[in-house]
Amino acid sequence: MACFLSLALPPELPQRWVDGFYQGLLRMADRYGVSLAGGDTAQSPAGVLADIMVLGSVPRGKAILRSGAQVGERLYVTGLLGSGGSTVRRLYAGEKVRPQSVPHYFAPQPRLGVGQKLRNQASSMIDISDGLSTDLSHICEESEVGAVIFGAEVPIADNSTLDDALYGGDDYELLFTSSKRIPKEIAGVAVTEIGEIVKRPGMWLQDERGKTKRLKAKGWEHFSQ
Repeated sequence: MACFLSLALPPELPQRWVDGFYQGLLRMADRYGVSLAGGDTAQSPAGVLADIMVLGSVPRGKAILRSGAQVGERLYVTGLLGSGGSTVRRLYAGEKVRPQSVPHYFAPQPRLGVGQKLRNQASSMIDISDGLSTDLSHICEESEVGAVIFGAEVPIADNSTLDDALYGGDDYELLFTSSKRIPKEIAGVAVTEIGEIVKRPGMWLQDERGKTKRLKAKGWEHFSQ
């Protein structure tokens, strides 16, 4: 695998920040066998702009797409959800958050090992970057199915809420469907069953008493207000 980095920096940014950025990037890349193959640098009028493109490969016919979910299959997630949304709320409230206290947000780990082991088990998959509700809606739309989420089963990170998990984003866990029995841990990462795929279009949230309500995709939308 290879990655390409385009980095735009304001002229007053300290060199030590740039060095730390590169060290962190290269450390992560080395961990997963990714080479920094090129890119570009430029001056930014304000703020840091970073764009990273990663290229990889998958065996022919083994790619897990968003479009493979089938009615009756179960819905699963890896890890814990909500730390991204709750951390952003705390930061906007003016709270100082130590990166070491929220590693899932400040140093997310790609679930490559889990994804590779699911090649012959998962029917559809997406990473949770825009919030569980929004990313699930992409699977539903591409697969032309609906989904029910069991709210009480969603694994919530410390100091986070169900709303953080549903709408917050930046969790970078895997959301996938399968008709097979999935173990509760894959490649050292916890896996939780959180719902099922249904025939009727749309998404629903079911509480612990079995009551359901319509679930709207209210996570991050790149081209909305």
